[in-house]
Amino acid sequence: MSVVETQRPAIATTLRGRQLLSDSRINRGVAFSHEERAALGLTGLLPPAVLDLEAQVSRAYHQFQSQASDLGKNVFLSLLHDRNEVLFYRLLQEHLAEMLPIVYTPTVGEAIENFSGEFRGWRGVYLSIDRPFEIEASLRATGLGPDDVDLIVATDGEAILGIGDWGVGGIGISIGKLAVYTAAAGIDPTRAIPLVLDVGTNRKSLLEDPLYLGNRHERVDQDRYDAFVGAYVEAASRLFPHALLHWEDIGGSNATRILERYRDTHFTFNDDIQGTGAVALAALLSALQQAGGRICEQRVVIHGAGTAGIGIAEQLCAAMEEEGLASPQESFWALSSRGLITETSGSMRGFQRPFARREEEVAGFARDDEGRIGLLEVVRQVHPTVLIGTSGQPGSFGREVIEEMAAHCERPIVMPMSNPTSLSEAVPADLLEWTEGRALVATGSPFPPVTVGRQSFVVAQANNALVFPGLGLGGIIAGASRVTPKMLRAAAQAVAEQIDSRQLGSPLLPQVEALRETSAAVAAAVARTALAEGVASREVGDFEETIRQAMWEPIYRPIEGV
Repeated sequence: MSVVETQRPAIATTLRGRQLLSDSRINRGVAFSHEERAALGLTGLLPPAVLDLEAQVSRAYHQFQSQASDLGKNVFLSLLHDRNEVLFYRLLQEHLAEMLPIVYTPTVGEAIENFSGEFRGWRGVYLSIDRPFEIEASLRATGLGPDDVDLIVATDGEAILGIGDWGVGGIGISIGKLAVYTAAAGIDPTRAIPLVLDVGTNRKSLLEDPLYLGNRHERVDQDRYDAFVGAYVEAASRLFPHALLHWEDIGGSNATRILERYRDTHFTFNDDIQGTGAVALAALLSALQQAGGRICEQRVVIHGAGTAGIGIAEQLCAAMEEEGLASPQESFWALSSRGLITETSGSMRGFQRPFARREEEVAGFARDDEGRIGLLEVVRQVHPTVLIGTSGQPGSFGREVIEEMAAHCERPIVMPMSNPTSLSEAVPADLLEWTEGRALVATGSPFPPVTVGRQSFVVAQANNALVFPGLGLGGIIAGASRVTPKMLRAAAQAVAEQIDSRQLGSPLLPQVEALRETSAAVAAAVARTALAEGVASREVGDFEETIRQAMWEPIYRPIEGV
């Protein structure tokens, strides 16, 4: 089984001297013993002292802390990653809660904005829409064979976090995502590929920047885009037939179309749609431990009907159907920037249509001067039990909205999930104050604990990192041919089961510090479900032991010169 076979006790290499030191996969700097230095042509190329990995981690952490800004910390970690992969991941794993916001959201967004001006290295694969004939050659240039790749994370850079289109700089999101896969679930970094599909950019500042490193033209039309994506999927699936194809921060309509085209035929996953939906489902399952009731009994308002919001709706719908609800879409009210989506809404996208309300249902709803039905009016009319924000509109869950919701719901479940923090629909301290501590809150960005009266509340972060690393590991271990809705439900259930949220003030989701344990539990649940559904190609005996053996650990292994 490929993911386990990577745990060989020794690494064979033909590299010597400076070439070896420049290979981050095997370089260990001053941790090379004097015997290894002599055998590998390193004599005189390193200071005489020999430090073990723990000492290197201690020194690197001190250097990390000395950086003046979060962007400086991101740059430091990126340079460390390019120099010594084991040391990078050991440092990240030991300080995951502190460093996750640095290597991933929100700081990675700032690094992406500065990608071309501060370009530092080659990490990743860059596929150009202007040179589609180079797709196969580009993938082969990794030097990896058909049994050597477990995971490819690809983006087109159009919908990076909350900052939009950053073209070729989007490679940073693929690199950051893979770092989380490895730190959280032990995906072997040497068996994973970060990739960007450079189809152009519509950001004027990039097109006018003489240092911009991507294709200097606007994004291509849909037909050309789809043909390019299709060529990538065909080549990647043929060259690396066991790899999970992960899509990240793809623009809304493209993301949905790609997922619908490939999810039933390929081992593929979109974190913005499926991962976000699964972690929201996990938070809801956990919240209902306190609030009581079943998923199928909830009335859900989603403010922000893009791919993330509708992805959440689809996940919750599937859970409601499992509980026997015949028409779950009727339990949802989705709002876009034009207000509540109805059958007559202009510019409605195809993936939103199943959640459009009939005009006769909303005939009595108040509208603004432009005919839109706003969030407050929806809350007044619907009396939701669950309010989810994926709008990127900071402060849109205002006091009047929340107090109106709480007036008709004893334990309102509120999830302002937009990130980074500056885009959050509400601040948890306000939500708990306005509801006198009754709200059950999960946020997309990290927030500190909140005290209301004498009660302290730990705020759960609905971070996709609770789901996607374990989901990927479980699918890889099982040799899954695709990611099914039941695998996603199993992942959400496993996350919810990692925390007892029944005690007042406890978080609805596991904390980042427990991410590795959570990922192991998710992987076991996903692998079991893949086997039960008949989409697995490998038999797994002892799930827990198999997962433990499969999780790559950042340790120095013996190196043999050949």
